[in-house]
Amino acid sequence: MILIVIFMAGIVGYGSYVPSFRIKPDEIAKIWGEEAERIKKGLGIQEKSVPALDEDSATMAVEAAKNALAVAGISAKKLGAVYVGSESHPYAVKPTATMVAEALGATPDLMAADLEFACKAGTAGIQICMGLVSSNMVNYGLAIGTDTSQGRPGDALEYTAGAGAAAYIIGREKSQILAQIDATYSYTSDTPDFWRRPHAEFPTHGGRFTGVPAYFKHVMSATQGLFEKTNTRASDYDYFVFHQPNGKFPLEAAKKMGIDTAKLKQGLVTPVIGNTYSAASLIGLASVLDVAKAGERILVTSFGSGAGSDSFALSVTANIENRKNGVPLAHYVAQKEYLCYGLYVKHRKKLKSL
Repeated sequence: MILIVIFMAGIVGYGSYVPSFRIKPDEIAKIWGEEAERIKKGLGIQEKSVPALDEDSATMAVEAAKNALAVAGISAKKLGAVYVGSESHPYAVKPTATMVAEALGATPDLMAADLEFACKAGTAGIQICMGLVSSNMVNYGLAIGTDTSQGRPGDALEYTAGAGAAAYIIGREKSQILAQIDATYSYTSDTPDFWRRPHAEFPTHGGRFTGVPAYFKHVMSATQGLFEKTNTRASDYDYFVFHQPNGKFPLEAAKKMGIDTAKLKQGLVTPVIGNTYSAASLIGLASVLDVAKAGERILVTSFGSGAGSDSFALSVTANIENRKNGVPLAHYVAQKEYLCYGLYVKHRKKLKSL
């Protein structure tokens, strides 16, 4: 007889990071004219984050991971796996995960890899870490979503594409788990709503096609699938965090599903930092965990173009009341310095002759 022991996995540490630079949609729109004004009004974005000249997805991942380790109260040497999800890895061939692990002081005795699945690469990393921890292959796994999002000058994406990172340490010790992962459910299809070919500087998107057949179908299907898998409904959860490409899509998805939109308020941070792509839903979750109380339940659903969604049911434990101190998301949201469009172009390296 083969005995298989399954351990429950949960979040033992989490952290986020958002650069301090910002640009407002009005600053972008005044460059591109009347049509830009129309586009800007439909996105629900007040301002967005912009990386510093010396920041990239790797440096932001390190900052978020440091916060996660501080909250978990463990050394990076205890990590058995590091997965970094992004669509803006610094190198086409050279892993971000190895740089992050080295910078954190992890030992070479660990699994590491980069992940790509548009904006859900970070949640895919959490699922991988769940499997490794639950099967007792590793004690702790680190999953990171990080991006310096791209947007072609004058395109609608330029108003929303921000920068940021979120990191989650997955473990199985009950005394450490801040939020138990009760279940996860994924919904995936070949829906080409957004893409970037090799050597292309900026992504291409299908415009209005990105909404109904892409974002809404996958987010709603994954969320409904999780409801059915866990025999729960919207009223059983205190918070919802949906992927947030703009300030309106998550609220519209909630309304379509009969979810009280007030339950999205705490996790809806895109209006003030922009769409951080692979980090978007994970930064939203960090915002919720910063204020969550024992016994509360959270549902998180990511979305990645191409297309797929990962949905998670979380139960906050009593350990949340005694969590150690990391830097809360609110600190990064409040810390800001505004750029004009010229400096924004310089920061985002859109002048290719530089």
